[in-house]
Amino acid sequence: MMKAALLGYGTVGGGVDRIIQERDDIRITRILEKYPKPEIADRVARDMDEIVADPEIDIVIELLGGVHPAFEFVKAALEAGKHVVTANKALVSAYCKELTALAEEHGVAFRCTPAVGGGIPWLHNLARCRRVDEIREVRGIMNGTTNFILHTMLSGTAFEDALKTAQELGFAEADPTADIDGWDIRRKLVISAAVAFDLLAKEEEIPMFGIRTITAQDIANFRTLGRTCKLMAYGTKSKNGVSAYVEPTLLLPNEPEASVPANYNTISLDGKLNGIQSFYGQGTGRFPTAANVVSDCLDILAGERDFYAKPVPASVDNSDAKHAYYVRTAHRDAFLTGNCVTEGNGFVITKDISVDEMHRWAKEKAASDPALFFAAIR
Repeated sequence: MMKAALLGYGTVGGGVDRIIQERDDIRITRILEKYPKPEIADRVARDMDEIVADPEIDIVIELLGGVHPAFEFVKAALEAGKHVVTANKALVSAYCKELTALAEEHGVAFRCTPAVGGGIPWLHNLARCRRVDEIREVRGIMNGTTNFILHTMLSGTAFEDALKTAQELGFAEADPTADIDGWDIRRKLVISAAVAFDLLAKEEEIPMFGIRTITAQDIANFRTLGRTCKLMAYGTKSKNGVSAYVEPTLLLPNEPEASVPANYNTISLDGKLNGIQSFYGQGTGRFPTAANVVSDCLDILAGERDFYAKPVPASVDNSDAKHAYYVRTAHRDAFLTGNCVTEGNGFVITKDISVDEMHRWAKEKAASDPALFFAAIR
């Protein structure tokens, strides 16, 4: 039997404990929790040192979130020869190189399947496809919160009201910044690119624009264009390396991502041999995410030790990525006028513009027009 320590007993942590209690091959013997509940009092650890020093603990499950002290705790566990499973995309995105090197050095496993896609076994299957196929592109809806908001707004609901509903249902945090501004999906793209392309990119290298400034009028405008908006992540192999970016995208009705409802995700890969394969499921939720955590533990129990890939530091190159954009701004300027192809009710449609150029202009423009919104038309 594998004995585990659980770091964090929140929504997902409680779900993991519930699932494992019904199994006879894993047992959680220690729980590190700042505000322990009475039902786990007999398993609460005083501190991380107690877990590290316990020779009976084989695996540490990190569900604290955030980068610190999660990094220090995971580092200590790996150095102590304990396997680690985490759902913490911020941690993996920031410290993938250091943590995978530590795991290899100490002969233990470091797994993070639930960090991308919640309940979708995306990373596991992406790595499996990589064994025999060349991945040309990864793309998709990787954030259930923003998808829920955009889906809710289709009925005419204002952004603020859709966000409030998402928070009431537990799909969005009290501070939704990481979701609505794109930080969360960008971190998931960093990890996906590491597995798909061996690209160890820095978050700040990947252009990102979220949905904070989208309005009900924008949604109505999209309808007149015959399109639906989704916040999408793209990673594409190109002649210059790998292109990667995050931005709202206007999709045609026949595109599979266009009809993804509520808090669901769909993430796809395009392989040279297998073509397009898509993975669909809940991107948030207690038990979907917890199930992927436990699945990672079972992979380790079965002898899996290697990380999904062996990524190396490399730079993102978006020089080949160009497409048209929908842009809504209160103040036209020379850049927008010079790239305008057509215009509508308070918006313009541009000619093909490079991703880097568009994001750079929008970042500068937002200083004078914080309500600016744009979306790709691919």
